[in-house]
Amino acid sequence: MTRLRANCLLLLAGAVWGMGFVAQSTAMAAVGPWTFTAAKFGIAALTLVPFAIAEGRRAATPVPPRTRIGFVGIGALLFLAAITQQIGMVTTTVTNAGFLTGLYVVLTPILGLALLRSRPHWVVWPAALTALTGIALLGGGSLAALNVGDVWMLVCAVFWALQIVFVGLFAGPSGRPYTLSFVQFAVTAILAGLGTLAFETPTLAGLWQAWPEIVYGGVLSTGLAFTLQIIGQRHTTAAQAAIFLSSESLFAALFGAIILGERIAAIGLVGCALIFTAMLAVELVPMRRWGKARHAGA
Repeated sequence: MTRLRANCLLLLAGAVWGMGFVAQSTAMAAVGPWTFTAAKFGIAALTLVPFAIAEGRRAATPVPPRTRIGFVGIGALLFLAAITQQIGMVTTTVTNAGFLTGLYVVLTPILGLALLRSRPHWVVWPAALTALTGIALLGGGSLAALNVGDVWMLVCAVFWALQIVFVGLFAGPSGRPYTLSFVQFAVTAILAGLGTLAFETPTLAGLWQAWPEIVYGGVLSTGLAFTLQIIGQRHTTAAQAAIFLSSESLFAALFGAIILGERIAAIGLVGCALIFTAMLAVELVPMRRWGKARHAGA
């Protein structure tokens, strides 16, 4: 597969995730956030079963106990990211959700430094300030203008970043990406299911009304999109992959405008541009430095 085709797959994954924000928003009219999360990730886990089984049969050795614990821990982080995002979707817009969730691109290297002593590129620090400025503008020019749903989105961005950091620790060495995906989806579904029993009372009528969003979220937004990410990243660089995957925020705004008729003020558009600029800077500036070093070495 050529790099162009791989990047197209990653762009498609970003589009599927961006559309997923619309599904998450419209589903809240019929079911609660805990019910939707449990159902979506339950379907996603079932979708990954055959892939995980086939991967296990091809593996020469079983998954070590420490790696299994790591997989479960990653699932717990995924659950925290997913449920805080879904709760936020109750009161925020699709556009805000897409851009604020996308802050994980900036937060990931910062948390990597704090937790793993992985020193980020210098561009991370001005990019973080640029992103914070964008958040203020997206909220109307003041952080006080952000509503409760937007705050939940900021929290979920932290958990997404933590999930990405720990996936980096376990996914490569384990050599079991589909098994990791299945475990994290299953853990999320179980924890969200327990939350559903504690906080909500879902009805068959509500589930039936939201079934298109649930199926889309489970099969496409979660199962398919993560598979496209895995396939695409086998044939392109991680930096390029992050750029194409971060397009989910733009697609969220696009689909929110087309399907839901959402609009944001001009100052909010400037904020969106600043946030996206920060995302791109974190990925592109280090690539430029690497390219110069490679050219000098040649």
